[in-house]
Amino acid sequence: MDSESINKVAVIGLGTMGHGIVQTMAVGGCQVRGYDKSSALRETLIPRIKTNLNQMVAVGLLKQESIAEILDRITLCESDSDAVSDSEFVTEAVIEDLALKQELFERLEASVKQSTILASNTSSYPSTKIAARMRFPDRALVTHWFNPPHVVPVVEVVPGERTSADVVQASCDFLARIGKLPVRVNMEIPGFIVNRIQMAMCREIWDLLDRGVASAEEIDRAVRGSMGLRLAALGPLAISDFAGWDVTAKVYQNLIPHLRSDSELPGRIGQLIADGHFGAKSGQGVFDYPSDCLEQRIAERDRTYLELIKLLKNDTRK
Repeated sequence: MDSESINKVAVIGLGTMGHGIVQTMAVGGCQVRGYDKSSALRETLIPRIKTNLNQMVAVGLLKQESIAEILDRITLCESDSDAVSDSEFVTEAVIEDLALKQELFERLEASVKQSTILASNTSSYPSTKIAARMRFPDRALVTHWFNPPHVVPVVEVVPGERTSADVVQASCDFLARIGKLPVRVNMEIPGFIVNRIQMAMCREIWDLLDRGVASAEEIDRAVRGSMGLRLAALGPLAISDFAGWDVTAKVYQNLIPHLRSDSELPGRIGQLIADGHFGAKSGQGVFDYPSDCLEQRIAERDRTYLELIKLLKNDTRK
């Protein structure tokens, strides 16, 4: 299977993740067909993408004159079968419901060519389970993007038990061609790579917050100005190489007995959820997000990410 032949693609689900995936594929030169059962998400797709593209122009990652051409590559469809009918690569970005994904993959398989790759953006379900009702599960795999998907470079590529090696390679090559950084995951484990590492870190951060060791502002400031900076530049294993494994091992042995290691949700986080304070989307989490400032805060977040992407764009270790 040749990734260069993948030019007609489809995205099913146009919400937080789906619209950014549509955008990335269109920027990468693909003809993209999209569908969502929500008419509101269909109707707002182009305005949302246009806002994102203008942000990319503002930081010098895109030319203004290319926006119209990019948007012309996007077609909205009235059904998922119509969206995928002529596609060579399909990405599913619907809600995180295993039964829904299984039904969708089974149904979509009947509407595509046998050579079409079916990818799920799931962050928790293995491809083997999602493809359980497919006739040809060798064409299915997980491509796990990160929010915001049009900004964060990495996409985890996770094959199922019966995924073809050619499908995995073609998917990695395709993602690289449209400007992403594919990371091959060799086995189906919950959370793949990034979410496992992220949750291990969050458990300790939330515990520090719960115990009042430092304020939320101070914890975020500490991480951004230390490990956040180093992780973006090097990665955790290279950082330890430079520190020296003798030193790193000693610090590990000294600290590990004192770190939180249970599986209980920290009390303060549980209370936030019980109070309906889910974060930015509800207007309050650890920090406050007034509704009249939310769009601006999201734009500032994405602009900061994009500026960091510019700095890392020429990383020769990709």
